[in-house]
Amino acid sequence: MSKNLLFLGTRKGLIIYHNSDQGWVYHSTHFPGIPVTMTYVEPDGSWWACLDHGHWGIKLHRSADRGQNWTELEAPKYPENAEIKEGVPASNKYIWAFTKSQDRILAGTIPGGLFVSNDEGQSFILNESLWNHPSRQEHWFGGGFDYPGIHSIVVDPDDPNHFYIGISCAGVFETKDNGASWIVRNKGLRADFLPDPFTEVGHDPHLLLACPANPRIMWQQNHCGIFRSTDAGENWEDVSQKEGPANFGFTIAVHETNPDMAWVVPGVSDVIRTPIDLSLVVCRTSDGGRTWEEQRKGLPQGNAFDIVYRHAMDITADTLAFGTTTGNLFLSEDLGEDWKAISNYLPMVHSVEFGKG
Repeated sequence: MSKNLLFLGTRKGLIIYHNSDQGWVYHSTHFPGIPVTMTYVEPDGSWWACLDHGHWGIKLHRSADRGQNWTELEAPKYPENAEIKEGVPASNKYIWAFTKSQDRILAGTIPGGLFVSNDEGQSFILNESLWNHPSRQEHWFGGGFDYPGIHSIVVDPDDPNHFYIGISCAGVFETKDNGASWIVRNKGLRADFLPDPFTEVGHDPHLLLACPANPRIMWQQNHCGIFRSTDAGENWEDVSQKEGPANFGFTIAVHETNPDMAWVVPGVSDVIRTPIDLSLVVCRTSDGGRTWEEQRKGLPQGNAFDIVYRHAMDITADTLAFGTTTGNLFLSEDLGEDWKAISNYLPMVHSVEFGKG
């Protein structure tokens, strides 16, 4: 079965759309009124939802029957002795990344902890090797949040013990031994906001992805541009447009089988977080970032204030979808050539994910 459901984590709940004979139409809402920061849809199984109740804290829910019933599980919790820095106790402020590899769940959180569950989410264990990495307390720091956060987890499809994480702000870290040890993978990145832009640790990848068909080809939308690696993260190349919109942004999508094709939704800058010239544009490259083309057909021009958060864009086959901070949902079924608005009346969109249903 193709991916015929679209899951939106929003400021006011989990909202699902369905690809029907009439096109993409509203399906259902879950957790109404509660911020949903992330979703994860198992290929042929459970739905997961990460919630941020604000006053009541971080919650994790799982449905084994496609949303008919939800079970609350205890969210990842820091050990009592864990400290963000000396004298500052660590507590889970946000689940910012969530994925499953074989029978193991990996969850990335703010303030920078990676948690692992080997029992379907019944319990989570903090990865002590990463938490105790010598760079963490001195060189990790918050970007848009007070503390650093793990927002990306990229697992090697051929080796579940080999995976990468993206941290804002610290950079890309790789493990080849299931998290027992970590390698910093920031060579070629640039942190223009630091005294030393080429520091080893302290970079701000906004989202990290690998091409599913060729995971050695990796992409990231970074605070300082768009970067690509052709050697599994050992080296990064700046593939931003020197004169053009494809530069600053938060989200990125990579074609499932073509590692040279990717999409970004740019904004003006970190200070001015609006579309360039108030015109919403998607930029696509088909040649690994050497050139970029602008895709505007069906998108608002001249009166748009939309920004797309890092997890708020997804792709399946030739279909892309993204949701915005102003509650608009756009979809293209021809690799971004033509866009249409599915809804203009949603809450702020935190995440977008295609799934089967």
